[in-house]
Amino acid sequence: MIPLGRMAAVFGCAGPVLLPEERAFFRDADPLGFILFARNVEDPGQLARLTADLREAVGRDAPVLVDQEGGRVQRLRGPHWREWQPPLDTVAALGPEAPRALFLRAQLIAAELRAVGIDCNCAPVADIAGPQTHPFLRNRCHGEDVATVIANARAVADGHLAAGVLPVMKHLPGHGRASADTHHDLPTVTAPAEELHQTDFAPFRALADLPMA
Repeated sequence: MIPLGRMAAVFGCAGPVLLPEERAFFRDADPLGFILFARNVEDPGQLARLTADLREAVGRDAPVLVDQEGGRVQRLRGPHWREWQPPLDTVAALGPEAPRALFLRAQLIAAELRAVGIDCNCAPVADIAGPQTHPFLRNRCHGEDVATVIANARAVADGHLAAGVLPVMKHLPGHGRASADTHHDLPTVTAPAEELHQTDFAPFRALADLPMA
């Protein structure tokens, strides 16, 4: 349970080693947890020390998050960690066998994360890939229709949970219609609300029992 009054924020740090000024800031700010990026990752030993230092700075077992979807969005990479193909490529190659493969893949990813002190993974992507989906997102999706996305995203989430890592589904409430890269531009979606409820919102409604989003 998160005590009342704790800052409901997730912070990052500048590099692979926690700096003294960062440690002091985190101790005072007491954020909910931390998130790591490629700039924070060198090798397993370094990463395990960093996650331990982050928790020591706040004096508790704070959650440590990362984006380890597989494919382009993968902060832990070879040669120290497995490289994975983009999720949509796996789905396209395996068809009805994809959920089982994605479940096992998520277990392997989660085991690698746990080994270095990371206990939350920002996955699965529950957006629906469409013809207009921007390339920055499209092959990170788990399907092109509601039922496929629900089945595959559920498998990814269950695989993480089975291996002791909390999944963080994204990008609520649905990002697949965006024809722009939202890191740089603000897309406009003009689909009617009723259509959005039946499509883009549906995977998140079906996965609403998951612990984080």
